[in-house]
Amino acid sequence: MAADDAAGNDRSAPDAPTPDPDALDPDAVTSREYDDADVETEPSDSDSGDADSGDAGGDESGGDEADGNEAGGDEDGTSGSASSGSASSGSRRRGPKPARRDPGPRPRPERAAAPTLNFTMPSIDLRAWFTTARDGVRSLMARPLTSFHLVVMLAVVLTVCGLIMVQSASSVEGYAESQSSYGAFATQTVFAILGWIVFYLVLKLPFRFFRRFATTGMVVSLVLLVLVLVPHLGVKVDGARRWFEVGGVSIQPSELAKLALCVWGAHVLAARRTVGPWGKELLIPVVPVAVLMCALIIAEPNLSTTVIILIITGALLWFSGLPVSVFAAFTGFFALAGVVAALSADYRAARVFSFLGSTQDPLGGGYQATQAQYALANGGIFGVGLGQSTAKWNYLPNAHNDFIFAILVEETGLVGGIIVVGLFLLLGYVGMRIALRSADPFLRLLTGTITVLITSQMFINVGYVVGLLPVTGIQLPLLSQGGTSMLTMLTMLGLMASAARHEPEAVVALSGNRSRNLPRLLRLPPPSAYRPGALDQARDRLNRRRTAGRVPESPRNDPRRSAPRPAAPRRAEPRRTEPRRAAPRAQGRYRAPSPQAGRPAPRTGAQRSDEIHYPARQASTRMSSDPRRSAARGRSTGSPRRTEYRQR
Repeated sequence: MAADDAAGNDRSAPDAPTPDPDALDPDAVTSREYDDADVETEPSDSDSGDADSGDAGGDESGGDEADGNEAGGDEDGTSGSASSGSASSGSRRRGPKPARRDPGPRPRPERAAAPTLNFTMPSIDLRAWFTTARDGVRSLMARPLTSFHLVVMLAVVLTVCGLIMVQSASSVEGYAESQSSYGAFATQTVFAILGWIVFYLVLKLPFRFFRRFATTGMVVSLVLLVLVLVPHLGVKVDGARRWFEVGGVSIQPSELAKLALCVWGAHVLAARRTVGPWGKELLIPVVPVAVLMCALIIAEPNLSTTVIILIITGALLWFSGLPVSVFAAFTGFFALAGVVAALSADYRAARVFSFLGSTQDPLGGGYQATQAQYALANGGIFGVGLGQSTAKWNYLPNAHNDFIFAILVEETGLVGGIIVVGLFLLLGYVGMRIALRSADPFLRLLTGTITVLITSQMFINVGYVVGLLPVTGIQLPLLSQGGTSMLTMLTMLGLMASAARHEPEAVVALSGNRSRNLPRLLRLPPPSAYRPGALDQARDRLNRRRTAGRVPESPRNDPRRSAPRPAAPRRAEPRRTEPRRAAPRAQGRYRAPSPQAGRPAPRTGAQRSDEIHYPARQASTRMSSDPRRSAARGRSTGSPRRTEYRQR
């Protein structure tokens, strides 16, 4: 009906345009294109309607044929009515209508390409990072007070770590014994405070003070080692008499003996400038005292401290320049003595045999080592947390003392154990650096020996905890419970820090008004440069001459001095009967005496001694011709007369 209405409207339109006969029929054009395409399909009416609607859609969308029709309609002004008429009357020819070509999708306007996201990791130059880190460390270590700051920092960190671990490891046992979990922690804290006070006092005292009282300290330590063996004075615990009980506080004199031997040995050996082929000058003062000290300590009995005393003695002899052959013999002898001492007691022999694997007794001699390995395995990589150890619940004996490293690894894991060992290794490096940079021989020996002592105790303790060494009972410095050990270790670290302040570069940096922050905060006096004494200077000159080959090694061993020197033949001078010629007269007031005519000149005292004399030299015009002056000048400037005397 819509088509009929449209047709009626077209008939009633008064101004309907008449078609132009010359105009091309669009259907004919379309059919012509269809014939060319040879399409044999015949669409139905609904298809034609769809095609018409497609034409209309094509007109709206702006296709090629629709654009041409719209242009023709615009020129005639009748495109709308013509399309309506054709729609109402239908197609004039019932033939098949071709399918309209699909113009294809509209080309979309080109848009700017969106920036692509780069998810690749940036390239890292590891060599540049390594070079930067290395240069930073070198610049830091080149500062004059780096050694001093490192010693103080490491001492603080290790002390705090030790207090934390003592509290964690001793809490269960302390509560079981005294209903308090903080008893051992409080005692250790008191000794730590006393140790830091001594640390500060050592920094303020000069080193000549320690050298002055080194022998006195050694005598006092030997007396204490003797007194601790007295039944009513020494306290016996677990079959060993090692402690004094003073006001409820235990003091172990063997720990004080370590410090005394370090200071006294460095003081004695620093004065030794000459070393013979057998090193008797070094062995005689040190080895007898060390042997006496070891005998007193082994009588307590205390084999672990005896081993430390031998290590201290060996370090002193090595750093003082003992020949390698003698040092090797010394080491072999004392190692054999240590093996004999280890096998002399039943409990020590059981530990050694359990370590060697000859006896499998996990509940006997190998009980501590086995429980320590269980604690290490329970810790894993990151540990179970502080205070969460299970080995300290009476599974591991002496967990707060000898085996505190096992508790540390169980609670902090492998990472915590590696960090603690790294701190000790850094302390060892700093100690050797101070020893190499010191100008005073006493400081070199003292610092090197203290460094060897601390690092040796760490290696032995960690070694028997992890199962690499037999159990010896040597404590871990600054971490194991022990008030006397804490006090002596902080004193040794104070000596090391003071030696760091006496390095030549540090002395220059701290001299005058250019005081640094930490020394100014601590109100420390400026260090003094090393000046050897008169005796030391003479010994140094003798050593330099001996090195140059101008002085023999030892007067007693020198064959040139031991053999008798043959007497030089005396040349007899014939007595002169003719008178000597008179010396030429020179200008001046002095005139040489002339002999009388016909008589020989009288002989003087010098001529009666059968010495060889030479005629007087020609006097200079600028000074008097006194023969005594010319003779003195000839003797002082290396005259032939002096040469003749040296030859004789």
